[in-house]
Amino acid sequence: MTGPQNSSPAPKSRLPVLIGAIAVILALGLSLYWKMGSGGKEGAENTAAANCPAAKALSERLAPLMQGEVAGVMAERAPQPAPDLHFTGPDGKALTMADFRGRAVLLNLWATWCIPCRKEMPALDALQAAAGDGNFEVVAVNTDTSRLERRQQFLEQAGIQHLAFYADPEGGSFQKMKSIGKGFGLPTSLLIDKSGCMVASIEGPAEWASEDAQRLVAELKK
Repeated sequence: MTGPQNSSPAPKSRLPVLIGAIAVILALGLSLYWKMGSGGKEGAENTAAANCPAAKALSERLAPLMQGEVAGVMAERAPQPAPDLHFTGPDGKALTMADFRGRAVLLNLWATWCIPCRKEMPALDALQAAAGDGNFEVVAVNTDTSRLERRQQFLEQAGIQHLAFYADPEGGSFQKMKSIGKGFGLPTSLLIDKSGCMVASIEGPAEWASEDAQRLVAELKK
């Protein structure tokens, strides 16, 4: 005689319940992440606006002029103080970007091994010749950290006559630029207003000797 069999139903799988719970947790976490990220971004923009109160209006005036030969230049939506790069001047004296306060600046990082830099350098030289004065300077900073004897040869071959020689043989400029999301390649250029605020930037070369560039710089100098 066979004993009584257990007729109670088998317990249902808990897998769908677990999957549902995990999905809810992920959704809540993602929502919180985006809210925090948005708040952080807005906070950074508010801080930048406080540090560069007049630069926002300048950036907006420059934006329509970023066309033609300088279409690759991008206006900064939230202008912020330019990175405080350290480099040497033509006489070997230590300088920082603070030394250029009161002048608008086109800050350019270049190196002798950079082929696009070689192509761009004569245009930067021509821009300095045409627009350089007490209100504006092209500050082209060499970033070579080895074989430094190549630098002068590079400039001579490019026919550079008007740019002052600035150099950062320690290579710290790259790290400071990267800390603000710039300078991931060469050449890199920043447009900086007279108060030291970054209002526009470009990764890569531009035709700085063009009329488009000169109109852009003329507005930057005002």
